[in-house]
Amino acid sequence: MSIRDKCARLVRSPGRLATGLFVLTLTITSTIGVTATAAPLSETSTVAKAAAVQPSAVPAPPAGFTTTWSDDFTGAANTGLDTGTWRYDAGPGSSFGTGEIETTTTSTDNVYQDGNGHLVLKALHSGSDPNSGWTSGRVETQADGFGAQPGGVVRIQASIQQPNLSTANGAGYWPAFWMLGAPLRIGVPWPGSGEVDILEDINGRSSVFGTLHCGVSPGGPCNEGTGIGSGERACGGCQTGYHTYAVEIDRSVSPEQIRWYLDGTQYFTLNSSQVDATTWANAVDHSFFVIFDLAIGGAFPAAFGGGPNAATASGGSLNVDYVAVYNKSPNYGTNIAQGKPTTASSAESAQFPASNATDGDITTRWSSAFSDPQWLQVDLGQNYSLNHAVLTWEAAAASAYQIQTSTDGNSWSTVYTNNNSPQDIQSVALSATARYVRIYATGRASQWGDSLYELALYGTPTSGGGTATLLSQGKTATSSSTENAGFTAANAVDGNTGTRWSSAFSDPQWLQVDLGATHTLSRVDLNWEAAYASAFQLQSSTDGTTWTNLTPVTAGAAGTQSLTVSGSGRYVRMYGTARATQYGYSLWEFQVYGS
Repeated sequence: MSIRDKCARLVRSPGRLATGLFVLTLTITSTIGVTATAAPLSETSTVAKAAAVQPSAVPAPPAGFTTTWSDDFTGAANTGLDTGTWRYDAGPGSSFGTGEIETTTTSTDNVYQDGNGHLVLKALHSGSDPNSGWTSGRVETQADGFGAQPGGVVRIQASIQQPNLSTANGAGYWPAFWMLGAPLRIGVPWPGSGEVDILEDINGRSSVFGTLHCGVSPGGPCNEGTGIGSGERACGGCQTGYHTYAVEIDRSVSPEQIRWYLDGTQYFTLNSSQVDATTWANAVDHSFFVIFDLAIGGAFPAAFGGGPNAATASGGSLNVDYVAVYNKSPNYGTNIAQGKPTTASSAESAQFPASNATDGDITTRWSSAFSDPQWLQVDLGQNYSLNHAVLTWEAAAASAYQIQTSTDGNSWSTVYTNNNSPQDIQSVALSATARYVRIYATGRASQWGDSLYELALYGTPTSGGGTATLLSQGKTATSSSTENAGFTAANAVDGNTGTRWSSAFSDPQWLQVDLGATHTLSRVDLNWEAAYASAFQLQSSTDGTTWTNLTPVTAGAAGTQSLTVSGSGRYVRMYGTARATQYGYSLWEFQVYGS
């Protein structure tokens, strides 16, 4: 986890009261514990039976959709969640601004996988005062790139059993499955950044509420802090069995819609025309992250009689069988960028390399250094007639950028300019022929770097630009020396701009790659760290012993340097004779192209 994720971006979300075209499916079971005054539950009770419930597989996507992400909670019994996927939102419930009284923890007493395919959030009480001494759980996804493309639909769905309580012993319980707008994580205030509540119930009422929060608070176009919602809807059997809860955000219709579903039946619809265009766009037309929590007390339970009280049971739990995100996108064809060699001007850390932006996984991302300008570049392998690009930014997006294209990786043309990028999911029509495409970012939406979940490109092959292939990535690399074990030669050919080779602090030094066979060579790209060579040559060899100069003595520069070469060889090396700093020679990437 980056410093940003550890510190400044751990935003504790403000209040939420209810539940867009983004559908998530979740399955939850619940169990009931015992208060100091309650009678113990028998072995044949609902609690014992709930533990035997078999998990459901994550459903196949609905017709026309594809599965974007899911979690089936298959961990061993009494284990916590994968913190690469989930973030514990631990702390006093009072900090959420909703009047909650529980403390959420990272303990497996409150949040755990049961070994039977379920996530369990359990509320526990200690002491004799029903209004203090409560602990529970709240978790949210690390990824915040779940949303609908312009012209597309996203569905978020989960299978859940609500806490197995009634109005007699469930006063004060507030289970919820919901999502918050990604811009919240970079400081865009609630409720303008958007909140969609997919499932809420209170006080064991066997109900479901769906709500959108937007605009300003209090009041405003969305009637905050109540929001615009479905009101209370009956949810028969939702305490004693698993039911599916889903929401879809639909940007393929006009007006745009958010639709809420219970067990596949649509029970509430909200149209974008019900609020002004700016309020809707700011709250809905972006990405979200998903949250499960089990609160105790607060304004929402209080509005329906309040609690907890002396009869409120300790040990009620929200059990989740699975959660899934599905997307239906406009048909632009095949994403020609996926899996192609991708480089960048910088990376925040080794956790966020350039290759993450073209791996087809919406939960991984490239993130740059915290400065301007920055760029991300993909080599399509040959020329394409490009017709479309889709950029899924993290909340830390570029606020100003260009899409640039090139047939040779040296000369660039700007084919699209965005000088005021308000949303993090952008769909752009293109008309260009190119092998290389780069995002050249000149402004940031936050104090963090430019952060991109996915760059998708669409087009058809055309002639030219296909003679050079990246030959060096993943091949065997050696060097004259290394600064230490963390900066080996292999780092310069791993395709990861967050790792590097660094030599000893002396001259001369060299880095060499074995291409495995003799190739005709056409270009070498060097992505220098700040410790670059002030003088070097590129050389080739057929045997690794006798070397031929591919370039004259050349001055390096921090950043990416692309040199056209003419020759052949199985081995290619950078031979450095002078350093620009007191440190060694340091390369993020050493890329050899040819045929």
